[in-house]
Amino acid sequence: AKNRVESFYVTTLNGAHEIIRTYEVTRGLVNRTMVHPREVFWFAIKDMAADIIVAHNHPSGRVDPSSEDMDITKRLCDAGNLLGIHVLDHLIIGKDGFFSFCEHSILPEAKEYEP
Repeated sequence: AKNRVESFYVTTLNGAHEIIRTYEVTRGLVNRTMVHPREVFWFAIKDMAADIIVAHNHPSGRVDPSSEDMDITKRLCDAGNLLGIHVLDHLIIGKDGFFSFCEHSILPEAKEYEP
């Protein structure tokens, strides 16, 4: 079955970067889903995760990141830096492949929070 709407997922990881669990955070419209850091990090905090990987699909099949994808990635990385739960990658899944923010070196740098 073809996924005709955009869904956003978070995979929580322990300190050894082993998968704890993958959650569907939101399901949206044909070309977008609304996601907020609080929903993403709620799962990470609940699982006592050390780090996370986020992913969403593009029903169009194209994998190039939109400006909204760039914006939410930065917001998630900023929130993760504050919480000490880093975003290791953001994957965009398309019909014939995927796009990795990490592989393309456009993931904002992970920083430790200094009060």
